[in-house]
Order: sequence, then structure tokens, then C-alpha cells
Amino acid sequence: MDKTSLIGIIFGIIAVGVGMVLKGVDIVALNNPAAFLIILLGTIASVTIAFPIRELKTIPKLFKILFTEQKSVKMTEVIKLFSEWSQIARKEGILILEKKLEEIGDPFLKNGMSMAIDGKTPDYIRDVLLEEIDAMEERHAVGAQIFSQAGTYAPTLGVLGAVVGLIAALGDMNDTEKLGQAISAAFIATLLGIFTGYILWNPFANKLRRKSKLEVRMKLLMIEGILSILEGETPKEIEQKLSSFLPTDERQIFLEDGGSKNEKA
Repeated sequence: MDKTSLIGIIFGIIAVGVGMVLKGVDIVALNNPAAFLIILLGTIASVTIAFPIRELKTIPKLFKILFTEQKSVKMTEVIKLFSEWSQIARKEGILILEKKLEEIGDPFLKNGMSMAIDGKTPDYIRDVLLEEIDAMEERHAVGAQIFSQAGTYAPTLGVLGAVVGLIAALGDMNDTEKLGQAISAAFIATLLGIFTGYILWNPFANKLRRKSKLEVRMKLLMIEGILSILEGETPKEIEQKLSSFLPTDERQIFLEDGGSKNEKA
């Protein structure tokens, strides 16, 4: 499970709930079915109008991505793998790596290595794999946009809910006590709209974009690794080139460890 998504939601609920109590607001005021109906169903309606059904069908999968920690190999491990393959290819030829294809679990990497072993040119391999990345980014962008749009609609629907509540409240101004309660209840919709928009939907969109960026970075590293093997680069050269994809502190540690091993070798 991606704990940060769950922790963030819990912190958001605590912040609003405790803040309301500290401000002297009765939590019972949140028991407003009309406000929930306007915000939640209204947001669903807006998103449904904005996107075709084939894109909306991906929403359950998007929630799974948001709350699931994706099992991915570390970049350092992938770099070491390319370093090993480079050493094998330089000694026995790239065709010997065909035996390694069955061990590759990543479809993107497997496809790239298959093309390299089949003798495709570096330019062809790069073009095919970059097109695949572009298509993936487009799919990911649509998913993030669904939540981004929901985050735009929800606060505005909150204002709509408040207006509806005020219309009902001002319809009978004889009882001032009930009038105050009705006006207070009217703004619950605004609260819910802002809460869902800025604590749920917009952060969800940002997390999807962030996860997409990390996946793209890994795939770009794989492209460079495949092409480096084709060009006959040494394991050390590959490690130095691919380590540029790592964060600065992690890159320094990786190169120091790799350097010490090379010295021992």
C-alpha cells in the first residue's frame, strides 16, 4: 500500500475536524446529506460529462495506482544488470543475451532487448521505444486530468450548494434562530467542495503525474542501457552514463561502490 496517500487523507480529515472543534463548530453540522449529494454526485456528473466512457472506466485502476505501492526494480539494480549484460555481450556477442530474455519481467525492457538482439538499428530501437513512452504518458495524462478536473469542479459546486442552502434559509426569516442554523448548514457544501477539491482530487492528480514521471525516467534509462550495449560500451562506461539518472547523493554512493569493486577486480 502507498502509505502516503492514506496518511495524507487522515491528516486532512484531522486538520479540518479538529480545526472545526477548536473554532467552536459542532461536528454534527457535517451531517448534511444535501451537501454531500450536491458535491459528490455533482462532481461525478461534471466529470462524466467532461470525459468519454472509455476513459472513465480507468478510474478504479487509477485509485489502485494511488493507494498501491508499485513494485518496481531499483534504478541501481537495472544499471548493474546492464553492466553485467555488457560484459557478457563484449565477450560472447550480443546474441548470447537471447537466453536472458525469459528472465526479463518488464515488457518494455524485453521488447527493447529483443529488437537489439534481432539486429535492429539504434535509431529504430530508440524511435519505437520513445513512441511507446509517448503513448504511455498520454494515457497517464488523461488519468491525472480526470482528478484535476474534479478538483476544479468541486469547489465551484460548493458555492452552488451554499447558494441553494441560502435560498432555502432566506425563504423563511420569521424564526431567527432557525435562520442562523440554516445559513450555517448552507456553507457545509462549500466546506465539502473545498475539502474534496484541494485535499483529495487535486493531490490525487499530482501523485499520478509524479508516478508517471518516475516510470518514464526508468524507461529512458532502459533505452540508454540497451543502446549502450549495442554500441559496445564497457561496463564502467555504462555505469557512469546511466548513473546520471540517479539523484546526486545516490549517484555518488553508487559510483563509489562500483569503483571499489572495479579496483578489486
